Amino acid sequence: MSAPEASSGRLYQQVAATIERGITEGRYQPGQRLASERDLAEEFGVSRPTVRRAVIALEMRGLLESKQGSGVYVRRVTAAPAPPRELDIGAFDQAEARRLFEGEVAALAATLITDEELAYLESLVVEMTNEKATKEQSELADRQFHATIARATRNPAIVRVVENTWDLRYKSPLCMQMLERAAAVRRRPLKDEHQEIVDSLRTRDPKAARTAMQAHLGGLIENLLLTAELQELEQTRERLAAKREEIEKRALTSNT
Repeated sequence: MSAPEASSGRLYQQVAATIERGITEGRYQPGQRLASERDLAEEFGVSRPTVRRAVIALEMRGLLESKQGSGVYVRRVTAAPAPPRELDIGAFDQAEARRLFEGEVAALAATLITDEELAYLESLVVEMTNEKATKEQSELADRQFHATIARATRNPAIVRVVENTWDLRYKSPLCMQMLERAAAVRRRPLKDEHQEIVDSLRTRDPKAARTAMQAHLGGLIENLLLTAELQELEQTRERLAAKREEIEKRALTSNT
């Protein structure tokens, strides 16, 4: 496959577009395993993190699927069976798990993180809050932000847990719906919350980093609670409106 064409887009987007084009044109068949991350990086002349971001972006679009211990595969376009019930994780469950776990991840990362990693986190904050960024670009930058903090712990098991917890949202329609609604009612700017995490990591203070991460994810839980409350109010209004219409119809019938 040829290298990605030069364009004004970000490099990982160019790689993703080239792989997607290969899938569309049949060079990659459904069920086919992609080359390794290292081999793809050599093929495209980019870094392995760039390939990783491209693969994640295509997973989010439903074009690729990662199988633990096996590799990355092209997804079959045939209708997939409904996910098992245990995979339909709720947004509250996911957010609570993240707050409990990622708080400690941030605390450990604060003692080991490098200046280069801090600079990369700063760039991701800008990227995820860029007004010109698409929803996909912003979400991918957000995921990379938290994954980078996990990698700063120098513990691959921690990285795997953080990434797997993120992946739960893509496997659960219920979780995705709630998170999208929660984003719409966010009270604090996304940039401020993530910048506070970066600032706390820069102090190399585990306690400050833990507090900043837990505050960020605690805010997500509050947004989810507000979303659930607004949803209940809307459903109540709909029930009352239907009841009012029913009563008015009965009144008209009795007057004829």
